[in-house]
Amino acid sequence: MLTPGADRGQRRMEGELAIADQIKSDVAAAMKAGDRERVGALRLVLSELQKAAKDGGDDEQAVLRRERKRRRESEEAYRDAGRPELAASEAYEAGVIDAYLPAELSDEELDALVARAVQETGAEGPRDMGKAIKHVMAAAGGRADGKRVSSKVKEALS
Repeated sequence: MLTPGADRGQRRMEGELAIADQIKSDVAAAMKAGDRERVGALRLVLSELQKAAKDGGDDEQAVLRRERKRRRESEEAYRDAGRPELAASEAYEAGVIDAYLPAELSDEELDALVARAVQETGAEGPRDMGKAIKHVMAAAGGRADGKRVSSKVKEALS
């Protein structure tokens, strides 16, 4: 079994950079281009990734999904409070984070995963939602938002 540090080295040898390494190089490129807003957004994300790595916690994609969710929630709160300039800043940061995450599943792909999860888990009603959601989230591999999965499963079991 590879240690976490060896795993990163292994990825580099295969030509694939870890997300944090990619963000570091993108920070340097944004600094050279004079894009202060992008530099700030990337530094915030990089800080969260480094903090998670130090704590030995979440994988990089989980950290990015969490940070994107925080930005989207903040954006909504700022819009509700009548602060469009702050909402736009949060939306920009969420968009920057999106670039490092895999594409979301389409509605058709998600519907297929939900149907398969319902069949494989034997879910029949609202009581079995948890089993089906857990199955779909594992199959989606981080490519579907939990709220979206929950509503699709609820719809399928109703």
